[in-house]
Amino acid sequence: MPIYLKTIGFSILLIGILEGVAEATAGLSKGYFGKLSDTSGRRVPFVQIGYAFSTISKPIMAIFTFPLWVFFARTIDRFGKGIRTGARDAILSDEATPQTKGKVFGFHRSMDTLGAVIGPSLALLYLYYYPQDYKTLFFVAFIPGLFAVLSSFYLKDKKATEHNPKVKTLFFSFLNYWKVSPTEYRKLVIGLLLFTLFNSSDIFLLLQAKQSGLDDTMVIGVYIFYNLIYALFAFPIGVLADNFGLKTIFIIGLVLFAIVYFGMALNTNLYIFFGLFFLYGIYASATEGISKAWISNITDKKDTATAIGTFSGLQSICTMLASSLTGLIWFRFGATTAFITTATVTLIVITYFLTIPKPTNDIIKS
Repeated sequence: MPIYLKTIGFSILLIGILEGVAEATAGLSKGYFGKLSDTSGRRVPFVQIGYAFSTISKPIMAIFTFPLWVFFARTIDRFGKGIRTGARDAILSDEATPQTKGKVFGFHRSMDTLGAVIGPSLALLYLYYYPQDYKTLFFVAFIPGLFAVLSSFYLKDKKATEHNPKVKTLFFSFLNYWKVSPTEYRKLVIGLLLFTLFNSSDIFLLLQAKQSGLDDTMVIGVYIFYNLIYALFAFPIGVLADNFGLKTIFIIGLVLFAIVYFGMALNTNLYIFFGLFFLYGIYASATEGISKAWISNITDKKDTATAIGTFSGLQSICTMLASSLTGLIWFRFGATTAFITTATVTLIVITYFLTIPKPTNDIIKS
């Protein structure tokens, strides 16, 4: 995306503003549409509309190159993600039991990330033979998006037991959930957001790898390798979480994250970078889906989309702040200080999580 935007005349500043607006749109809308899904008692329409918006944005990106239209298309794409996220995760939660949440959310992360491996790999292969032909890729990307929308019509909403579709849902009304949410939820989300506030974009990891001597091809290769490890391990680690406890596996993931960031700060060996990205893939497998499974296990079933949407919205904001904070530390004190700071804060977060009670399925298993 950044490379394509540069080819049509976008400056680095404009790209940054575009991505910031797009991610902010996705983040804030996740909470609102999650709340709307719970209030209406519907899930499937939000999933269908969300994937439709993201699919439509692809050809718009290729057809219109005027900045205002590109902003519109990119925002529509992220808006679609905001619409579907809470409802989709609520469907996953509804199809699981407290004892299988790790497996279900882990399987979703595996499939989602497998797409993140196959898609860019095919795109790189195409660009190898047809350099700079980015517009064709956007048209091609419309096809699997269309299939995703069509397949969503096989989904059926379960009969809602508690909802009030006549209640007016304001855009920021999802924030009210914080006041009425379970104490366990607030404790968990505080820890997750503190971690997110220092968990900057993966771009910084790739930049460090490049500065240490990896060429562009190796940098892309190591990132695809990370996503492949993530895709392969998310499902089996989700199964392990169901057997050994969501909290236990999540904390192990954070430990691996701290090791990776300490390693990034101190490592200069090119081969060790692959080992660090391997551990980084395992970390992602042990935390991304597990955190949502944990949230769904400690909140009321009728509030699942709101709970996950509220967390996802706040998480998006913290993610933007994290990249800015890490960039500032890197600029002022260097990459080593930036990575060590993140790793040290992660150790504090781990200590915090050790004080949080185990979620329901952890208690059942123990």
